[in-house]
Amino acid sequence: MSLCLDLPDRDYEFIHFSGAWSRERQMKVRTLEQGTQSVESARGHSSHNHNPFIMLRRPGTGEEEGEVLGFSLVYSGNFLAQAEVDTWDTTRVTLGINPFGFDWKLAPGERFQTPEAVMVYSGRGMGEMSRTFHRLYRSRLARGYWRDRPRPILINNWEATYFDFDEDKLVSIARAAREDGVELFVLDDGWFGARSSDRAGLGDWTANRDRLPNGVAGLARRIEDLGMRFGLWFEPEMVNKDSDLYRAHPDWILQTPGRRVSYGRNQLVLDFSRQEVVDCVYGMMAGILSGARVSYVKWDMNRSITEAYSAALPPDRQGEVCHRYILGVYDLYERLTAAFPEVLFESCASGGGRFDPGLLYYAPQGWVSDDSDAVERLKIQYGTSYCYPVSSMGAHVSAVPNHQMNRTTPLATRANVACFGTFGYELDLNRLTAEERSQVREQIAFMKSYREVLQYGDFYRLLSPFDGNFTAWMAVSPDKRTALVGWYKTFNEVNGPFHRVKLRGLDPAMDYAVDGGAVRGGDELMEIGLITTDSAAGECRKGELPSRDFDSHVFVLKAR
Repeated sequence: MSLCLDLPDRDYEFIHFSGAWSRERQMKVRTLEQGTQSVESARGHSSHNHNPFIMLRRPGTGEEEGEVLGFSLVYSGNFLAQAEVDTWDTTRVTLGINPFGFDWKLAPGERFQTPEAVMVYSGRGMGEMSRTFHRLYRSRLARGYWRDRPRPILINNWEATYFDFDEDKLVSIARAAREDGVELFVLDDGWFGARSSDRAGLGDWTANRDRLPNGVAGLARRIEDLGMRFGLWFEPEMVNKDSDLYRAHPDWILQTPGRRVSYGRNQLVLDFSRQEVVDCVYGMMAGILSGARVSYVKWDMNRSITEAYSAALPPDRQGEVCHRYILGVYDLYERLTAAFPEVLFESCASGGGRFDPGLLYYAPQGWVSDDSDAVERLKIQYGTSYCYPVSSMGAHVSAVPNHQMNRTTPLATRANVACFGTFGYELDLNRLTAEERSQVREQIAFMKSYREVLQYGDFYRLLSPFDGNFTAWMAVSPDKRTALVGWYKTFNEVNGPFHRVKLRGLDPAMDYAVDGGAVRGGDELMEIGLITTDSAAGECRKGELPSRDFDSHVFVLKAR
């Protein structure tokens, strides 16, 4: 284990963040009892199902009061996080590589390094614990060119086109996005090899000339001529059987001799425990990145590891495969980020399947979830925020009906949720109405004005989507002169009660103008609250009352 801590009693609640694909990091709370309570992954990655982060909090602890301990493993592979209460009510917390299926032969003179673990104590509630993690991971774990720079507003073509695109169609989407103020165009899956569906082409990282007749470099030039940056999707750890790479090296996949090979998304897992495999993939990716003006890489991983057996290791060392695999992933990231230091890397694993501190070291932002529905994202982003900073959360405005939930939410609400993250769009703006395009331009202008506050300010959770119909959170600039409050309603109310929300993190001695109108004291806003239902108070939507399901508003507070 990377961490072992003994506590003298068991008077804690055990909190973890579990779920599945498209509903990651849902907050779960239980009382510690005698015995062992744990979360883990044995899937070869940290997983959608459980995150390598747990908390122990005293009963009654809230956001701003009470004792809490947070435990986070800086690792992207199989993990175990557990709390064991013995017969004398002593609690032992352990965190580290999952011992299931793991062993490592260490010869005389050799060394083995366990992953690092981080523990944060707060005597002032979960909010202070989270902000400590946020500052540490945002400004010390993350590194490189993009760590302290505002992230570009992007558009990704995946949900706009899926595999149905050519170069001109992509440029048309990019041109409309540029007209509205988008700064980065990202080409997702389907640009390489014989890729026309998810059944072929993975592993062949060369441009598909039927779709991109001028190659990646030619498309990148056309995008940059529009005044935008260009980004590209890769899934470097996977291969299709229908690929030149697999045909040349069928032994380069993880597979158990004499047993059936399992597929996920019609793909197999390359054996990244082997240096020659990592070297080959690096050569292909570096060739693309050095031959074209690529400013951003979305690194995906769309299936868990099965048949974790390497042809390069003897039978008595197969327990090393999963850890060696993760070391191979880190090696490829290390080489690419060193060779291309100004490329912004975003991690992804079918959305949030490998959203962990291990990857934040290489990729300062990650795709939080494949589920881009605004209502579902409230829980996903709220749960994620207990450990991870807003600057790490990829969040996009997508088309409606939503492609995962088939739910229709207002364009304003989709943006109001996504702006508390690294902001972008996942749709074809050409398909929107003139009125919707006008809204998009306003959203982008708003984000450009306030993205540094949102990405690097102090984050406060106010109302939990796990507890009721309303969600609220806020970001406060370091000098406390600017704050943005996100307020969200899931379902409309009939003749509902009066609502206000108590804010946090403001300077009690300052006065703040709310949405450019009414002036309120910082102490008043924190002790009495921000009115969210009374239009006569001048604090809600310039006279409009919330009137429908999935309503929301982002309040802007500026010190006077």
